Amino acid sequence: MTSMSSGNAEQYSDSRKLAARGRLFSQSMVAETPWFEWVARRLPLAVGNRLLDIGCGPAWFWASAAPHVPAGLDLTLADLSPGMVEEAVARCAALPFASVTGRIADAASLPFADESFDLVLAMHMLYHVADPAAAIAEAHRVLRPGGALAVTTNGIGDMRAIYELTTVFGGSPVNPAALAFGFEDAERSMGACFGAVETAIHPASMRVADPEDVILAMTSFPPGDRASETELAAFRASVEEAFARGGGVLACPKETGLFISRKAA
Repeated sequence: MTSMSSGNAEQYSDSRKLAARGRLFSQSMVAETPWFEWVARRLPLAVGNRLLDIGCGPAWFWASAAPHVPAGLDLTLADLSPGMVEEAVARCAALPFASVTGRIADAASLPFADESFDLVLAMHMLYHVADPAAAIAEAHRVLRPGGALAVTTNGIGDMRAIYELTTVFGGSPVNPAALAFGFEDAERSMGACFGAVETAIHPASMRVADPEDVILAMTSFPPGDRASETELAAFRASVEEAFARGGGVLACPKETGLFISRKAA
């Protein structure tokens, strides 16, 4: 297990670079139930619960999830990036929560008292943490007895046909998030701290119709965002060749999962 924490301050000072990846997923995902709704419906929440979202980013999740969770939740949005916290709070202020609070916080050293929350959510962020086990232990500490930690991450087969194209500029042929903190890491680390882990895999695939969506997404983070002109030209050529082989479409499996562990009552 490796960390993807290098360059986080630059990548996530605001949501602009993240938006390039978001566009690829939103435009190209093929699923019976959209990802955010699918996760929201599986979160163990009840009216009046206190909820902590660590690594909340711009809170795009909550803009989509709010209709699918109980009303009257007390939501705390936490992120290392002040820009992300500001954007997240602004986005959630008009949603049907009992309260919305923003905190700048390190997932491995949370500024909250013991047993403060009914649910801690960590969506696609533990692979950015240098010590995911410490972050999981902190989530356990701030959870009330009977509370739950919900984690999402990617599997090693996620979008492999797209990641293989990035090798021309030194990218990983598999999703680097899955290498840093994938399915097996989530099950092992959460199991070591909590015991049982409930696992659910989102049934979905990708069908990309616009090569530019792939190019913009894969060059929005390292090493693609530092590729030379020669490397970028080779990448563009490989993307165009992949679309030509697919008859103008690039199709590949998605492999994304939700992992839930409960603190002993």
